[in-house]
Amino acid sequence: MHTSELDYHLPAALIAQHPARPRDASRMLVLHRNTGVIEHRQFRELPTYLAADDIVVLNNTRVMRARLKGRREPGGGKAEVLLLGDRGGGVWEALVTPGRRVPVGRRIAFGEGALIAEVVERTPSGGRLLRFTGAEDVMAAISRHGEVPTPPYVHEALEQESDYQTVYAEVPGASAAPTAGLHFAPQILEQVRARAGDVVFVTLHVGLGTFRPIHSQVVEDHEMHAEWYEVPGETAAAVSEALTDGRRVVAVGTSTARALEAACDDRGRLRAGAAETELFIVPGYRFRAVRALLTNFHMPRSTLLALVSAFASREQIMRAYREAVEMRYRFLSFGDAMLIV
Repeated sequence: MHTSELDYHLPAALIAQHPARPRDASRMLVLHRNTGVIEHRQFRELPTYLAADDIVVLNNTRVMRARLKGRREPGGGKAEVLLLGDRGGGVWEALVTPGRRVPVGRRIAFGEGALIAEVVERTPSGGRLLRFTGAEDVMAAISRHGEVPTPPYVHEALEQESDYQTVYAEVPGASAAPTAGLHFAPQILEQVRARAGDVVFVTLHVGLGTFRPIHSQVVEDHEMHAEWYEVPGETAAAVSEALTDGRRVVAVGTSTARALEAACDDRGRLRAGAAETELFIVPGYRFRAVRALLTNFHMPRSTLLALVSAFASREQIMRAYREAVEMRYRFLSFGDAMLIV
């Protein structure tokens, strides 16, 4: 598939710069895959689209204070770090800016030297492996000196950190929020629990793999960055039972969909446990677990747009996106929702 087939015109004015207030005040475009029918609703109406035997799966990852601003040693020049993943032993994978001035062996000091990161290796994707020292509790120091990152297309500062966390965020480790979940206010989550057969969680720490643009001319030539996920035993059992019974599995977000598909085998059984996934879902992929998908509107030429184009069809998705643009939906992380059933 040519990457140009995932292109569309996104007016800059439609890129949401702040979340809806309240969270569940966003709009929701509903796409029916079997008929191609499009409905225009409010997110608050989501529970009415759920059946009593549906199982709803959410990603409970929590965005870390993953952006750190420090100074290079020696020299004192500014450096910015975006943490992507914990490699263990105090070593983290990260993006560093300006990368050309932070070679292997260079150190970056944060908080007047209270936390030090040394570059120990370059990664194949152009990032860095950093070893943190200088603090007894590195995670606590990172949280103390860091800030919650927002995507580069969001130019307004967060009014409060909770704006970029889901109300059910629990497991710290993400560099970006699972944004389909940002629409859920506590009362909507309770209505979903009351309406659906079950609500369960997976964890996928959203990182570079989710947001890295497709630069290759052919979509399938793009290499996904690995992301860590975990499926609890109770989630694996509940989803496997639902699939066996022919009940609908509703994934909240593309990150949830990736975790479910990565953990599901060809027999429709979900494996419990933790792993990393480089699964790249493109048109032609056969979904094994997910039967309905709640998502946001995604960037042109992105892996996320490829995923939703695989779940419905490229033609249906592009038609829905054109209609969303015409009707002035809000796009991307803080934008409106899309339910594909």
